[in-house]
Amino acid sequence: MSRSISTRARIGAGAAALALSALALTGCSTTETEATGAASEGGLTPVTLQLQWFKQGQFAGFLAAKEKGFYEQQGLDVEILDGGSDIVPQTVLAQGQADYAIAWVPKALAFREAGAAITDVAQVFQRSGTLQVSFADENITGPADLRGKNVGNWGYGNEYELFAAMTEAGIDPANDVTLVQQQFDMNGLLAGDIDAAQAMSYNEYAQLLEAVDPDTGELYTPDKFRTIDWNDEGVAMLQDAIWASTDKLEDPAYREQTVKFVAASLEGWAYCRDNVEECRDITVAAGSTLGASHQLWQINEVNKLIWPSPAGVGTIDEAAWDRTVEIASETRNAEGQTVLTQEPDEAAYSNEYVTEALEILRDKGVDVTGENYAPIEVTLEEGGN
Repeated sequence: MSRSISTRARIGAGAAALALSALALTGCSTTETEATGAASEGGLTPVTLQLQWFKQGQFAGFLAAKEKGFYEQQGLDVEILDGGSDIVPQTVLAQGQADYAIAWVPKALAFREAGAAITDVAQVFQRSGTLQVSFADENITGPADLRGKNVGNWGYGNEYELFAAMTEAGIDPANDVTLVQQQFDMNGLLAGDIDAAQAMSYNEYAQLLEAVDPDTGELYTPDKFRTIDWNDEGVAMLQDAIWASTDKLEDPAYREQTVKFVAASLEGWAYCRDNVEECRDITVAAGSTLGASHQLWQINEVNKLIWPSPAGVGTIDEAAWDRTVEIASETRNAEGQTVLTQEPDEAAYSNEYVTEALEILRDKGVDVTGENYAPIEVTLEEGGN
């Protein structure tokens, strides 16, 4: 079984206050990659993108945009920076150490509330990829069935969909379930220590299907498990988005650069929608430590979170945004904390830039809605190889 660490940033609402002190210590320093900086030898503007985690299928669209020359066509020379357990992308962006960053919306908003001047300029994931997974014989088909169970969650700000769903089902998370601090893998579920474990559809859930069922000697099959999808339960929160510097968006050069960066990035995702296996190869070549079948699964599942996009890929849906803010403001975790303590201001997100980016793509003949999108079939190998 793959034991790779989870894909999301390991920082939660409780740590958001650290952002303010970090920003105060370092200031909003600029980098050589600002829109006003010198162009590279080829006349391209150097740009840096900070990922949430190491290069993998979760970020295939950005990797494809670089590999296929979409950034270059927009006049950009993009460097894609790996994330890691000690890297918080929204802080890197706010400190001026990157031009753009990929981050989950509730976590980024927590840092914005703490003083990080960042704006969501394109919502790549239209749907949540978070699941609660159990063995089928536990008969857990919805949040109400979690009562009396050992319920795993990662914490670090990843738990609010779960807690919102339990609260709506009339379950007191502090008294009606046994909360288990889950590692960023599925070992606790497989060992029987956790009845229902947190998983991303594109990563940890695949780890289960890459593991050998001791009863059969073959890989586990989906019928062995039950999943609760927070999209179906009405408590999904927005996840991967492209964040830009709020202050620098006042600069016409950075504003123009942002539109071009968003356009090329979304073209990369459209390419990965239509060329999943090639994007798997691009991702593996970029240095991912995860196996080829796992990467193929990951890109295929991420595509399901993006496509179809009826309003145009990257468009921020107001209802989804409001739901995310509501859950982040009202749902309390095991420590009684909410993600947000106040309503985000109007500069927290804008569809202005993605709207212009979509016009660029339509003029190029790119399908920006994926109306006829259909996922491919992926066969996982043991350990994700």
